[in-house]
Amino acid sequence: MAAAVEAANQNLKELDRLRKEQDIIIRKINKIHERLSQTPPETAERYAEKLWIKLKGCYLEAKSLAEKEESISSQCITQLDTLITPAQTAPHRRKPAADVPEQKRKRMKADAESSRLNSPAVLPRMPVDYSSISVEDQVAARVTSMDADKDEWIVVKVIRFDRDTNKYEVIDEEPGDDEENGQRKYKLPPPCIIPFPKRTDPSTALDFGTGSQVLAVYPGTTALYKATVVGPHRKKKSDDYILEFDDDEEDGVAGLPKRPVPFYHVVQLPEGHRQ
Repeated sequence: MAAAVEAANQNLKELDRLRKEQDIIIRKINKIHERLSQTPPETAERYAEKLWIKLKGCYLEAKSLAEKEESISSQCITQLDTLITPAQTAPHRRKPAADVPEQKRKRMKADAESSRLNSPAVLPRMPVDYSSISVEDQVAARVTSMDADKDEWIVVKVIRFDRDTNKYEVIDEEPGDDEENGQRKYKLPPPCIIPFPKRTDPSTALDFGTGSQVLAVYPGTTALYKATVVGPHRKKKSDDYILEFDDDEEDGVAGLPKRPVPFYHVVQLPEGHRQ
């Protein structure tokens, strides 16, 4: 936490420095504009060209400073989100099913199985399009080993793809409370990565029908869990899915709660998923 605060302070200082430089450049630009506006036509040909060249240089410098300010501002927003998150949002790990009373778990499981048995056929399994993944993209990542008893999928950000090792370098931007070292990095092979649909392009999303089993981000967290699409049928591909998450619970609600999830947080359930 201390390191994150220090980094945020350093970026705020850099923003202050950039804005002071921008003020200087703006004053220079205004002076040149004023001088050009006062230049008599008969003398303009003699030296006005030098002023145009100087003005162009000032504008290029102003543009460069503005781009730097935008970059630093984006970093500040990310750092502030990191500082705000622990206090205002839940960690991405949900309460384990073991904490749910045994009788309630059995009822929830039975309700879920009944729903699936009465469901229509699910969407055929589609190959994962890894070519759609870019640096800075958020993707779903399995961060548990192949021989683990359960699969843990979380939302991570892609840092780079290492062609030599054929692995993605990703970072968990919102670690749980049990992770004291802050953001955690992973190097994962393609089978451990699933790209999300582009939130600005619904056509990149698969259309899961009612009864389909999917992997989806649990609302208010950055963790993904197995869920079932319960409908109604979406009229547009940009509409939210209505899902029932396995082993979910909510006081005072019979059966599994129906939760809306954005289309860009729903992906195909990996084959052999263990939860």
